Amino acid sequence: MKISSTVVIGVVAVAGLIIYSCLFTVNERELAIKFRFSEIVAADYEPGLHFKFPIVNSVRTYPKRLLTINNPQEPFLTEEKKNLYVDFFVKWRIVDVGQFYRASNGEAVIAAQRLLEIVKDGIRAEFAKRTVPEVVSAERREIMDDMLSKARRNAKELGVEVVDVRVKRIEFSNDVSESVFRRMREERSRVAAELRAEGAETAETIRAEADRERTVILAEAYRDAEILRGEGDATAAETYAKAYDRDRDFYAFYRSIQAYRNSLGTEGDLLVIGPDSDFLRFLKQSDGK
Repeated sequence: MKISSTVVIGVVAVAGLIIYSCLFTVNERELAIKFRFSEIVAADYEPGLHFKFPIVNSVRTYPKRLLTINNPQEPFLTEEKKNLYVDFFVKWRIVDVGQFYRASNGEAVIAAQRLLEIVKDGIRAEFAKRTVPEVVSAERREIMDDMLSKARRNAKELGVEVVDVRVKRIEFSNDVSESVFRRMREERSRVAAELRAEGAETAETIRAEADRERTVILAEAYRDAEILRGEGDATAAETYAKAYDRDRDFYAFYRSIQAYRNSLGTEGDLLVIGPDSDFLRFLKQSDGK
C-alpha cells in the first residue's frame, strides 16, 4: 500500500512544526527567561539554540543593550530652599532578567519609572545638602558620582544596572537667578580686589627697592666724591706747601694777585677796606718790589 505524497508532506510539516515549537533561539543582543505555566524555571541562557516544551513552557526576551530614560525639567530644592530645574537622563540595562521580571512583572515601563524615582531621590538628597553655587560649580561631578553610587545599590533590587546619569541642563527660577548673578558679581569683585591689592603690594615693593637702591647709589657716589675731593685738597695743599717753601715772597705775591683778580676782576664789584689793609700791600708798592 503506497503512502501518498500529500500525507508525507503533512507528516513532515507537523513534525517540523512540533520541532520548531520545541526550540527557541537567543541572540547576543537579548536576555531570555523561560516559564513553566508562569513560573520562572531558567533565566541564564547563553546566546544560541535552546529547548522548551510546547504549551508547558513559554519564553520572553528582553534587550541586553543600553536603554535611556529622559526626564523633563523638574524642580529640586537646595540647602537654601531654592528651586533648581534639572533636566537629566539615565543610561541603564538589564543584568538579572529573573529579578527584573519579579520586580516589575517584566514591564520595562514599570522598571524605568521605578528606576527614575530612585535617581530622583538620589539627586534630591544630594541637592538638599548643598547650596546653589556648590550645585552649579565644579562640585556637580562629585554630586552626580555620589548619587550614582547610591542609585546603583538601590537598582540591584530591580535587576538592572545604572550605567550613568548625566545632567543636561540646570535652570534657575527668577529669584535664584538674581541671587546667583549677584554672588557671581560679588565673587568677581572680590577676585578683582585681591588682584589689585596684590598689584599695589608688588608696586610698593618695587618702588621701595628702587628708592633703596637710589639712596645707596647716591650715598656711594657722595662717598667717592668726598674721597676724591679730599685727595684733591690734600694734593693742592701739598702743592701749595711746596711752592711756598721754594719762594715764599713769590708765593705771597702770586696768591695776592689771584685774590685781586677774583675780587676786583668783575665790573660793578665794590670792595670796602681800609687803605692801610695788608690786602693792598702789593698795589701800594709802586717800585715793583
